[in-house]
Amino acid sequence: MRPRLFRRLLRLASWGSVLLLGEALVPRALRAQRGLADQAALFLLLPVSARAVGMGQAMMAAEGSGEGVWWNPSGIASVKRGDASLHHSQSVVGTSEALTVTVASSLLGVAAISANILDFGGDIPAVDNQGNVVGKILPRNIALVGTYATTIGSRIRGGVSYKLVQFRFDCEGLCPSLPTTQASTSALDVGTQIDLPTPIPVTVGVAIRNLGVRLQINDSPQSDPLPTRLQVGAMARYTIPTEYAADAELRLSADVVDDVPVGRPLPRVGGEFVWEKRAFLRAGYLFSSGTSESGGPTLGLGFVARRLVIDFARVFAGLSADAGQAPTYLSLRVTF
Repeated sequence: MRPRLFRRLLRLASWGSVLLLGEALVPRALRAQRGLADQAALFLLLPVSARAVGMGQAMMAAEGSGEGVWWNPSGIASVKRGDASLHHSQSVVGTSEALTVTVASSLLGVAAISANILDFGGDIPAVDNQGNVVGKILPRNIALVGTYATTIGSRIRGGVSYKLVQFRFDCEGLCPSLPTTQASTSALDVGTQIDLPTPIPVTVGVAIRNLGVRLQINDSPQSDPLPTRLQVGAMARYTIPTEYAADAELRLSADVVDDVPVGRPLPRVGGEFVWEKRAFLRAGYLFSSGTSESGGPTLGLGFVARRLVIDFARVFAGLSADAGQAPTYLSLRVTF
């Protein structure tokens, strides 16, 4: 067991998440990453689902699909039967794949199982005692999630997610210096949504995410806290009069996200134009907090073809965009 090597690998994975988080936001965020670099499992902050990215990550009041697992777990409580979704993102730093399967019951509520794998795409040479390269180490971050949500009365929904988070270092070839024990920890997401009795439908949502045990390496006294976040938001839904547009709806969403304890809020806003419940045009913006996280514009599209939902989103600022490869997000969802 070599704790120093393991810690270097963990730091590599952590900084990879910092860079990937930065490219999802803007480059100037990297000038204030000191707080982020002191936290573990930063990939938990990266956006999952193209719809969320297109709407500026203002997702606390969004509901009706399994993507709520990655934002506000109470959002899956309104899933009617079930769905399965795959969320893909590609950037200059790495590739992320997230899978969610949701099952609903009118009596027992809604349950979901999910997995998120971030592959940094690079490899670390593994050498023997003579310095010969005999293999390569592949750093990955993994989150396995179980979620349960239910409706309380006619206006309130609640949900909770349990996460198993792991830094994993796979080996191709021979890796004599690779530690045999991986670093892992557990975390919880807890959230609720409330439909307000207003003339225009308005939903308020709140969630605390990544609340859990510090990530600690075996044989090492140092441990790092998880990136716990509190996010509060609301979504308003306005049905456009038929004289202007047939079967069209406009949804406006605004969130505020902050560390725990709070003190550095980051606003997020987004909008979604829905036509005949089959076509979606989305736009969003993440405002800069001036400290550890910053923002920028996003744009997204969505289409429904029978039971298949296809969503696409782009981020127009950040490391990947500066390198000529703007990060892309693609989601495929099949409803049961």
